[in-house]
Amino acid sequence: MKKNEKIAIFLLIFAAFVIVAAGLEFVDQWKPDLIIPGPSVTRTARLSDYFPKLKGEYCDTTIYFLESGEPGGTVMVLGGTHPNEPSSLLSAVLLIENAVVTQGRIIVIPQANLSGFSHNDPQEASPRKIHFETAGGGVRVFRYGSRATNPIHQWPDPDIYINQFGQSLSGSETRNLNRGYPGDPEGNYTEQICYGIMEVIRQEASDLSIDLHEASPEYPVINAIVAHERAIDLASIAVLDLQMEDLDYSLEISPPSFRGLTHREWGDYSDTLAILMETANASQGRIRGKTDEALVLTGKDKMYVKAAELGRLYVPYDENGHPIEERVGRHLTATKMLVENMNMLWPEQAVVYHGVPDYYELMEQGYGNYLLPSL
Repeated sequence: MKKNEKIAIFLLIFAAFVIVAAGLEFVDQWKPDLIIPGPSVTRTARLSDYFPKLKGEYCDTTIYFLESGEPGGTVMVLGGTHPNEPSSLLSAVLLIENAVVTQGRIIVIPQANLSGFSHNDPQEASPRKIHFETAGGGVRVFRYGSRATNPIHQWPDPDIYINQFGQSLSGSETRNLNRGYPGDPEGNYTEQICYGIMEVIRQEASDLSIDLHEASPEYPVINAIVAHERAIDLASIAVLDLQMEDLDYSLEISPPSFRGLTHREWGDYSDTLAILMETANASQGRIRGKTDEALVLTGKDKMYVKAAELGRLYVPYDENGHPIEERVGRHLTATKMLVENMNMLWPEQAVVYHGVPDYYELMEQGYGNYLLPSL
């Protein structure tokens, strides 16, 4: 066999290996994450139960109902609006697996944009999975997805996205779940997901709805609660209570001119009190170094330490970073404060629960300690 023929055969075999490996990774990214129903989960539903047009679509995500059986209010918690902001999903998972609801009910949607979990951003060199050892043994694995809907499900992006209010945005924002509210039953794939989530809020008459997020340390709205004007009193009291727990939060009112976001459209297009919360995540930022699983979980990055020394950040940052336990702990503790103050202001719609770790418990024990072991 001639030398050129051997080289050609070798290259064909190598190309076949690369194709198979890439295909296996592609398929693996579509495998669902394990979420184990905890003691108060009475039932689950699908988004298509509220908007049948989504039935059979990949975005038809699972909804968990944690019901006490006792009269009270309804709180909805939304995780996974942006699947590359892991504390949102992970906070929702701990609620599902740990909360014991004794009055009212909690509705949790842990993976709001399920399509976004089916791919990630290779140009960002981001990890595909994050792993946690559980106290009961074994390892739990969750996907680290993309900020936006998978282009397999919605393509192509326009040069300019004109939202439902006539505002011009970057074309890629057409796949951003937090730009498409209140949704459109005849709109694009992402706008239809938004419409389905709005229907959950409206049909279930959610009293308080909370959307969980993360942002880069150089982003001005960070470690913040953003509230619709009807929820600003509730949010203000919660911020004061959080400061008593040595957890600093800024309070932002939802700008009426920036449309398509949860904290605006949930409040305008339903009776719910709409809240969005942000934590500090270095893996979201543009100053970061290597974007690997360690950065996602520990939040440690020497470039951000330098940026903090130069006064370029909107959140304190040192060699300890902002680990996932801190970020999840902030979300869960702030959620608890919001709910408790809702109970004080409107006792007829009280929601009471326990069993969910707070900020200090997570920082001491670690996230994996509160996950149920794999079956």
